[in-house]
Amino acid sequence: MGIANGDESKKHPLVFAYYVTGHGFGHATRVVEVARNLILSGHDVHVVTGAPDFVFTSEIQSPRLFLRKVLLDCGAVQADALTVDRLASLEKYSETAVVPRASILATEVEWLKSVKADFVVKELLLLPHQEKVSDVVPVACRAAADAGIPSVCITNFSWDFIYAEYVMAAGNHHRSIVWQIAEDYSHCEFLIRLPGYCPMPAFRDIIDVPLVVRRLHKSRKEVRKELGIGEDVKVVILNFGGQPAGWKLKEECLPTGWLCLVCGASESQQLPPNFVKLAKDAYTPDVMAASDCMLGKIGYGTVSEALAYKLPFVFVRRDYFNEEPFLRNMLEYYQGGVEMIRRDLLTGHWRPYLERAMTLKPCYEGGTNGGEVAARILQDTAYGKNYTLDKLSGPRRLRDAIVLGYQLQRVPGRDLCIPDWYANAESELGLRTGSPTTETAGNNLQTDLYPQDFEILHGDFLGLSDTLSFLKSLAGLDASVVDSPTKTGKHTIRERKAAAGIFNWEEDIFVARAPGRLDVMGGIADYSGSLVLQMPIREACHVAVQKIHPSKQRLWKHALARQQDKGEGPTPVLQIVSYGAELSNRGPTFDMDLSDFLEGDEPITYEKARQYFGRDPSQRWAAYVAGTVLVLMKELGIRFDNSISLLVSSAVPEGKGVSSSASVEVASMSAIAASHGLNISPRELAILCQKVENHVVGAPCGVMDQMTSACGEVNKLLAMVCQPAEVLGLVDIPGHVRVWGIDSGIRHSVGGADYGSVRIGAFMGREIVKSIASTLLSQFLSTNSSHPDDSEEGGSELLEAEASLDYLCNLSPHRYEAMYAKMLPDSLLGESFVGKYTDHRDPVTTIDKTRNYGVRAAARHPIYENFRVKAFKALLTSATSDDQLTALGELLYQCHYSYSDCGLGSDGTNRLVQLVQEMQHSKASKSGEGTLYGAKITGGGSGGTVCVIGRNSLKSSEQIIEIQRRYKAATGYLPILFEGSSPGAGKFGYLRIRRRNPPKLN
Repeated sequence: MGIANGDESKKHPLVFAYYVTGHGFGHATRVVEVARNLILSGHDVHVVTGAPDFVFTSEIQSPRLFLRKVLLDCGAVQADALTVDRLASLEKYSETAVVPRASILATEVEWLKSVKADFVVKELLLLPHQEKVSDVVPVACRAAADAGIPSVCITNFSWDFIYAEYVMAAGNHHRSIVWQIAEDYSHCEFLIRLPGYCPMPAFRDIIDVPLVVRRLHKSRKEVRKELGIGEDVKVVILNFGGQPAGWKLKEECLPTGWLCLVCGASESQQLPPNFVKLAKDAYTPDVMAASDCMLGKIGYGTVSEALAYKLPFVFVRRDYFNEEPFLRNMLEYYQGGVEMIRRDLLTGHWRPYLERAMTLKPCYEGGTNGGEVAARILQDTAYGKNYTLDKLSGPRRLRDAIVLGYQLQRVPGRDLCIPDWYANAESELGLRTGSPTTETAGNNLQTDLYPQDFEILHGDFLGLSDTLSFLKSLAGLDASVVDSPTKTGKHTIRERKAAAGIFNWEEDIFVARAPGRLDVMGGIADYSGSLVLQMPIREACHVAVQKIHPSKQRLWKHALARQQDKGEGPTPVLQIVSYGAELSNRGPTFDMDLSDFLEGDEPITYEKARQYFGRDPSQRWAAYVAGTVLVLMKELGIRFDNSISLLVSSAVPEGKGVSSSASVEVASMSAIAASHGLNISPRELAILCQKVENHVVGAPCGVMDQMTSACGEVNKLLAMVCQPAEVLGLVDIPGHVRVWGIDSGIRHSVGGADYGSVRIGAFMGREIVKSIASTLLSQFLSTNSSHPDDSEEGGSELLEAEASLDYLCNLSPHRYEAMYAKMLPDSLLGESFVGKYTDHRDPVTTIDKTRNYGVRAAARHPIYENFRVKAFKALLTSATSDDQLTALGELLYQCHYSYSDCGLGSDGTNRLVQLVQEMQHSKASKSGEGTLYGAKITGGGSGGTVCVIGRNSLKSSEQIIEIQRRYKAATGYLPILFEGSSPGAGKFGYLRIRRRNPPKLN
C-alpha cells in the first residue's frame, strides 16, 4: 500500500536523494519508514548514509532502493553510550564537513545531477523530477540548492541548536560552525517537523507530522514463542546501542522471574542466566512490542516506538545530549517514562525502576503514521502542491531564534550545560509522603546518629536527619569517593566532583539550613498587607560556605585560567555548586570574580545585576545565591575581600509552590553571614532576602516566604502582618488538627492570569480606592464644613484614612462593599490607568500599557483574605469541635475560589480540591467522624501545591493517600505529599565545622 497519487495517468515516478545524518541508528530507522512509503508509491530512493546496509534492507527489499555510503556529518561524538564529547564533536564536524566543504559541495552537486541524468535515460519515460530530502545533514541542503533541486528536512532537532551548546565549552572560534549550519538549513523549502522537537529557527516554514514509527512484522505471541518465553514472564528489553563505561550485567539486576533481552551484545560477552542475547539482525520493533518494558537511553527512535507500542520506558540521561529534554518531556507527558539515575544503572540497582515501570499506563493515542504522511508531503511537493502557504509566524520564529541566541551567548568556560527552559516533571518511583532526599536522610539516621567525620565547633544540628545526611555527604567529598560510581550518594558524579574541588578541608566550613514553607492562609494577599499564617515544612535547603583567602582557595581549572590570564594574581572568587541539577535540568556550577559586583569602589546597581544574571538563562539560578552577596554589599555596606566557596543542597522541590527559592536565599545568606561574623536577626535577614528576589532575581514576591523560612518554628504557624513584615508571634497547631500539602504537578497554568498581573491589578485597585476616597472626602468636607456632628467626623476620618491607604488589607470588607466595590472596574487597560492615575506605586512591577488587567477581583481578594486569616487564627484557639474543623475548612475553600476569581486557579489544583470535597462528603465520612475539612491553592497560584486541613488521625492519612491515588488515576501524575515541619533558619542557627581527618590534597 503506497501513497495515494490521485490521477495516476498524469503522474510520473520521482527520484529522491535521501541524506541521513551520521548520528546514531535512530535517524536511519525513521528514514526507513519514509523511504519505504515512497518506494511503495513507485518512486526511486537513493539513501546517502554511513549506517549499515541491514538497517535499510531488512525492511525494504526493492530494486528502487539505492544505498550510497558517504558520511557528510558526524553528529555528536560519544565518549561512551551515555556521554557526548562536546569538543570532539565540534572538531570531528570541522574535520568531516567544514575543512573539505568545497570539495563536498562540488561532489554532491555533480552526483545529484548525475543521478537525475542516469534515471532519465534508463528508467523514466516522462520528464523526470528529483526531490532532495535531508535527515538534518546541513551541507546537503546547500548542495541541493547549488544543483537547483528543492530540498526538505525531516527531523525533530537541528545541528545548529545542538552544536550551539557545545560552542560554550569549545570557545568562540567554533561559532562559525553554527552559523554555517543555520545558513545551510535556510536553503530548505520547508521543515517536516516530528514530535518532541527542539527550537529550529533556521527553517523558513514548518509542517508538523505524527510520530514516525516502524511497522510491526510479528505479534507479541509469535515473538515470545520464537524466543521460548512464556506469556507470564516479565521481559525487559535492554536497548542502548552500546554499553556505558564500567558496566557489568549481574543476575541480581532484575526482579525475580524476569528476563532481559539484550540488543547489540558482543559475541564474546558473557551474560547472566536471566539475560538473553538477541541476534544482530533481530527486528527491534517486534521485540519491543513483545516486551513489558524497555531500559535504554532516550533518542527519537526509542521514544517514538515506546510511545507507539505503549511500552513503559526506563531511561537514563546522557550528558550533553541536548535533544533529550524535549523527547523526555514528550515521553513523560504521555506517562511513558521512568528515569533511572546512571549510578543505579551501573551498579545494577534496577529493580525499583522496573517495578515502577509496570505501574505506568502509557497514554499516547496520537498518530504513528508520520512516515506515510511525510512521504505524501514530499511526493505532493515534487508534483507542485504548495504546503507552505501559511508561513510560520514571525513571533514563533523570533522565539526560536532567541532560544538559539541564548545558546550562542554563553560565557566561554562556564560548565552550565542545560538551560532552565527545559522544564520537566520529576519521575516518581512510588507513593511517598515527602521528598526522596528527606526519606533517604531518615534511613541514614538509623545507622549513624552523629556526624563522626566533623568536629562541630559551634552550633547543634538538633538531631535533624537531613542535616546529618548533608554532613555525611560533605564528608564524602574526597577523590576516592567521588570517582567511585558506587559511592556517589544521591548526587551525580559531576556534581560531587565539582563540590569536591571547592573546599579547603583544613579550614572551617559554616553550614546553615532553611526550610520551605506551606502557605496555610494568606497567600498572595501578603503584598497587600494581609495577616498570613505560614508553616515551615520538613523539606529544607542546606548551604555550606567557606570564607578563605584567595591564595588558599581551590579553584576550578577554568576559573584559575581566568585569573592567570588577567595576570593579577589571586583575587576573590565566588564558586557555587548546586546539587540537584539533574532534577531541574540545569548545570550544577557557577563562578564569578567578586569584583564583577563592583564599579570602582561601589556595588553595581540591582538593574545591572539582573542583566548580569539574565544574559544567560542557564545562569539565572545563581542569582538566588550570589545575589545575597550583592544585597549584603549594598544594604549593609559589607566588603568581601576573601573568596567564598559555597555548596547548595536543597530538598525543597522547585515549581511546587513551597518556596524553594526563599529557602535557598535564606540558607545562603545565613551561611555567608555566619562565615563573615555578621549578626543579622532572622527578621532582618528575611527582608534582605526578599530584596534578593525582588531586585536581583526580578521576581515580584512578598516577604512571607522568606520570613517563614527564617523565623518559623516546628509545628507552629508563623503569624505575620505584611506591613511590611511585623511578626505577631507563633500559633500552635492544635493536636487534633493536621495540615498537608499535595502537589498538583503543574508548574504554571497556561490559560490563567499570572501572579504579576494580579498583583498589578490589586495595586491599581488600591490607587482607584484612594482616588475615590479623596473625591468623597472633598465632597463631604464642602457640604458639612459648617455643622459637623460626631457621626460625620467619624466618616471623615475613615475617608481620610482611605484616601491615604497604604495597604488594601487595612480596608475592611464592609467598607469595601459599602463604598467602593461597585465603583471599581472589572478590568482596565494599562494605558487608561496610567493616563488617569499616573502610577500604581508598586516598586517591583511595571504596568504594560497594552495589557488589560483585572482590577475588581484582584483588589477584592486581599481585603476578604485578611478577614479570613484573622478568623482562621481565632478558630485555632477555640474549643475543639467538629464545627471548629468545618469552619476552618470552609475558610480554605473560600480562599481557593477567590484565587480562581483572580485568574490564578488551575485544572490540577481544582481537581485536588474537588477530591478533598468528595472525600469530605462521602458516606464513609458522614457515617463517622469527618476527617478532611477543606483545601485551597497556595502561594502564587496557577498550579503548585494545595493545602489540606483535617483531623489528625490515621483515617485522614489514609484518605490523603487515596486522594493521591485518585489524582494519579485521573491525570497520570503521582503527587508529592508535604507533611511534617522543621525549624526555621533562625532557630537552627549555624554550624561551624572542621574536618577531623582532612584528606591530603593533590
